[in-house]
Amino acid sequence: MNSVSRMTQYMNNPSPQTTQPLVALYCGSRAGNNPIYQEKAVQLARKLAEQGFGMVYGGASIGLMGLVADTVVQHGGQAVGVIPEFMLDYEIAHSNLTELHVVKSMHERKAMMAERASAFVALPGGLGTFEEILEIATWGQLNQHQKPMILYNVNGFYDALIQQ
Repeated sequence: MNSVSRMTQYMNNPSPQTTQPLVALYCGSRAGNNPIYQEKAVQLARKLAEQGFGMVYGGASIGLMGLVADTVVQHGGQAVGVIPEFMLDYEIAHSNLTELHVVKSMHERKAMMAERASAFVALPGGLGTFEEILEIATWGQLNQHQKPMILYNVNGFYDALIQQ
């Protein structure tokens, strides 16, 4: 059974603002240093949309973030972005989303994403991606949610973390 199928078993109902259950996708604002990260991100995003899932993510139009949002939308999925106000200055907000929420801080961004998501998937990314999935894992450990969390371990990206 693949990860998307396993995740389907645990999904909550979609949020009232969307018609699809949303998966939080944590990933980089850069494309990554290995083309396989982009390949696998597109495959995952396409599979989620084809299986009837939408996504909630950081709201950017660049890097893996923009790539997964574009792919989900292109394949009929809903994409919900959550971006802090200060990032609007960088002109990276995605303009082709189902919803775009502008929030005051990174803390509000993470809280809204966690609230809207029925599951969490960390793709390869940088420090922000690690911080986001580790915070969600901690919240789970503290019984603040019981939602599935997946490290999408492309090309061994998360091997060191998994070994801990």
